[in-house]
Amino acid sequence: MTFLYRCAQTISFLYFKIFHRFRVSGLEHVPSDGAFLLASNHVSFFDPPALGCRIPRDLHYFARKSLFKGLLGKLITALNSIPVDRGNSDVSSFKKALKVLKKGSPLLVFPEGTRSLDGSLQTAKAGVGLLAIKAKVPILPARVIGGFDILGKGRKWPKFGHRLTIVYGPLLQIENLDPGPKTAKRSQIVADAIIETVGNLKT
Repeated sequence: MTFLYRCAQTISFLYFKIFHRFRVSGLEHVPSDGAFLLASNHVSFFDPPALGCRIPRDLHYFARKSLFKGLLGKLITALNSIPVDRGNSDVSSFKKALKVLKKGSPLLVFPEGTRSLDGSLQTAKAGVGLLAIKAKVPILPARVIGGFDILGKGRKWPKFGHRLTIVYGPLLQIENLDPGPKTAKRSQIVADAIIETVGNLKT
């Protein structure tokens, strides 16, 4: 873990703890080594730092391709971000994600693909199912609770004082989710199983 990444984790944790009564449960489920997919609901821009700040691993992230410019681009690259073009089928990002996982590093994914409009859980995209099938790594389900009220879509400034909670659940094994290569909508079935598990996580 680089010094910059560790600093970002510490600053994020202190901010959430001071202003949002940050609480985390289920850290015992986080693998101490090896690759895994961290799959979470997506309710605000705070989700990536909140999900990653207590994990003692170099977590990798997806970020919009348009952000990789100037100083910000250098910063998010140093913080393990992978550029993704949401407007197109981004084969390059998919390959980079597989490369990260094959090196033994964890990767954060949002099965819903984008932030929720109202805080409720959305339908999962098939792409996360395909990534899980191709990577053949464990999936760590996580749930962000309270994030929408703090900085959901439509809010320009965070709501201080409201509690932010992260819940990590037991690991899912892809062999228990994958119905097999001959199954229609195979990737969607895996994605649906992942998002269902995320939705069932509670404090």
